[in-house]
Amino acid sequence: MEAVHARMRLAKALSLLGVIVAFGVILMGAWTRLEDAGLGCPDWPGCYGHVLVPDSATALARFPHAPLDAGKAWFEMIHRYLASGLGLVVIGLAWLAWRLRHVPGYPVRTSLALLGLILVQGAFGAFTVTLRLWPQIVTLHLVGGMSIMLLFLWLHLRQRQIASQPWWSARLARLAWPGGLWLFAVAVLAGQLMLGGWTSSNYAGIACQGIPSCNGQWWPAMDWGEGFHLTQSVGPSYLHGKLHAEARTAIHVAHRFGAVLLGIALWLLVWRYRRDTALRPFLGVAMAAYLVQAGLGIANVLFWLPLGLALAHTAGAALLVLAMTAAVWRVSSLPRRLLAHPPGIEPEEEWINA
Repeated sequence: MEAVHARMRLAKALSLLGVIVAFGVILMGAWTRLEDAGLGCPDWPGCYGHVLVPDSATALARFPHAPLDAGKAWFEMIHRYLASGLGLVVIGLAWLAWRLRHVPGYPVRTSLALLGLILVQGAFGAFTVTLRLWPQIVTLHLVGGMSIMLLFLWLHLRQRQIASQPWWSARLARLAWPGGLWLFAVAVLAGQLMLGGWTSSNYAGIACQGIPSCNGQWWPAMDWGEGFHLTQSVGPSYLHGKLHAEARTAIHVAHRFGAVLLGIALWLLVWRYRRDTALRPFLGVAMAAYLVQAGLGIANVLFWLPLGLALAHTAGAALLVLAMTAAVWRVSSLPRRLLAHPPGIEPEEEWINA
């Protein structure tokens, strides 16, 4: 029994470490992109065929058509080192899940899903380089990083739940999906994350000047077909993007619309559970994260995407994902009777108010 407790403590610590490291990997990836260092190393997983960034002569001999920029190469390799460390954490959690598979309620499938996702994410990392920043892959790579981070948090919350209950005597209750409004909010958040990745990978962050208008117009010239043409050719380097101005404007405006829709979805959740003392703090944090993120988006437009604000915008997106994950976890882990009748609303009162 003591060995089981020790493994549980280690798994809980590793999942929390995974949340922190995944957050750092996401920021380092954004920094790499913002510094135009995504192709700082022309090969994968090494850099010019080496584990460490080589000198210029060695690099030139290996890839004569890709001169070494040591600073950009180190940005790229540090990102890879952090991602590799995260992979080791996932492998450790998968091993612990196998050892703890007989513990009632232990999230073995979540641990294995995390292992599968980190392998897919590694493939996306390789394709990001070999397909030369193809926007589709870059966007999926960002969404994959966010998904890994939220799975780490979900795993950690489940482990904490197991540790706080007599799991050796009774199986934990299954989590219950809370309802359509939550599904709508989660779907909008996922779509907005993909729009953010598409905006970033196509360098459309400063396609619009001004807030709330765009380039001095409420409805500027936009090419939606080209902006969301998902079968762009593979082969050329997409560093700095290939789309024309009107296509980038369409992407930028779509991202703004997504931000407004996400705000509406979160406001509906806050209003729906305004008297629920169990959920109100979680939704309050999610709404606060959204407001900060919206403010950072506006600031990035007004100040032409400075590095610090652009990184903060990525960090804000990650924090919003974490806050929303915690809120979904909270509502899905509540007993069904509390979902049907939130605290402070008696069944009779709810019927009368209806």
